Amino acid sequence: MSAGFAPRLAPGAGAATFAPMPPASTPAVYFANAAGRLSLDPAGFLRAHWSRGPRSLADTQALFVHMAQALQEHGWGRILINQVDMPPFTVTEQQWVTSHWLPQAVGAAGYRFGAVLVSPQVLTRLATAYITTHVQGLPLVYRSFERDEDAVAWLLSQPV
Repeated sequence: MSAGFAPRLAPGAGAATFAPMPPASTPAVYFANAAGRLSLDPAGFLRAHWSRGPRSLADTQALFVHMAQALQEHGWGRILINQVDMPPFTVTEQQWVTSHWLPQAVGAAGYRFGAVLVSPQVLTRLATAYITTHVQGLPLVYRSFERDEDAVAWLLSQPV
């Protein structure tokens, strides 16, 4: 992690797994834990796939920290965020993301565009809406989608 990105994590960042590199046409798994998995899409953006199971605050924070790290390492500013199976963010997670992670991810890691594959669950959509509407004037654009293909097309139409 570079010196420009110094996130605050809860104690015990959760167990992480790393996988061998798959063929170039398949997104390579960058990081995975109980909160979800991050993959490097060969088209030049990060894929974040949230898990359906329970997660700790430390797991959530670790996933977000690795999102910013991947963006910074690859010089990317785009993330496809799959929340279809995700349980809602907790209030604590929402507050941490909006007050700590977003400003640092935008400022230090270059995060600019988020394409969200939305959950069919109303509470998950509301919890996510809290985050996407509290970007605090940051140069960041979120857009919601029902289909992966539409999200990918929109992300690829955004500047690198």
